[in-house]
Amino acid sequence: MGRLENKIAIVTGAASGFGRGIAEAYAREGASVVVADLDGQGAGAVSEAIGGNTVAIKADVTQRSDVEAMVAETVQHFGGLDIVVNNAGVTHNNKPALEVSEAEFDLIYAVNVKSIYLTVLAAVPEMEKRGGGVFVNTASTAGIRPRPGLTWYNGSKGAVITLTKSLAAELAAKNIRVNAINPVIGETGMLESFMGVPDTPENRQKFISTIPLGRMSRPADIANAAVFLAEPSSQFITGVALEVDGGRCI
Repeated sequence: MGRLENKIAIVTGAASGFGRGIAEAYAREGASVVVADLDGQGAGAVSEAIGGNTVAIKADVTQRSDVEAMVAETVQHFGGLDIVVNNAGVTHNNKPALEVSEAEFDLIYAVNVKSIYLTVLAAVPEMEKRGGGVFVNTASTAGIRPRPGLTWYNGSKGAVITLTKSLAAELAAKNIRVNAINPVIGETGMLESFMGVPDTPENRQKFISTIPLGRMSRPADIANAAVFLAEPSSQFITGVALEVDGGRCI
C-alpha cells in the first residue's frame, strides 16, 4: 500500500522540475494527483506520462479565479482535497538588486507569495470537510542563507518560510499541517537564472563546491521530502522548513 493511498493532491508548477518530480512520487505512492501548471500543454504531457489517477489543469496561481477553479475542479474530479503542494515559483536572473525591474519584482511576489494566500483561501474549506489536510510549500535555502544577486527572490522565499510557520500555528486547530522544503540550487529549468552565468561544468562547479555533499539538488530529492511531509507518519510535524540542501546551510 502506498504512503499516500486514498489522498487527493494538487501540485502546482508540476509541468517540469521539482513539481514534476513531486507529482510522479505522489502518484507512485497511491495519491490521486492534479498536475497544475501555467503551461497547460506541459501539464497534460506530465499527466499522460504518469498515467493512473492524474488529471492536468492549466492554472495561473497568481489569479484568484484560476486558483478557485483549480480547487473546484479537483473536488469535482476526485471528490475532495487533502494535500496542496505550492511548488510554482519564479526568479529573476542573478544580478544586482538595483537592476531588477518592477515588473520582475511584482511577478516574483505574485507567483512565490500571493499564490500561497490564494491556495489557502480556496483549499482550507475543502480540507476542513475531510477533517484536516496538508500544505507543502517549496521555499529555498535562499530564504535562510541569502546571497547577493538574488535579493528580491531571497525575500520572497523568506516570506514563504514565515508564512509556513504562521499558518502552521493558525491552522493546527483545524488539523491542517503546513510545512516547507528548502532546496539548494537544483538541476531544473531555472538553474541558469540562479547562477547568473552560462550553465557550463566549470560554472556549476563553483556552486557545487559550496555544497558539502558535492552535488546540486535533484527533483527526486525534493519529491522524497514532499512525500514524507504529506504522509500520515509525519502527522506530528508542522511549521518546519526542511533543508534539502546537501549541507549547504550548515
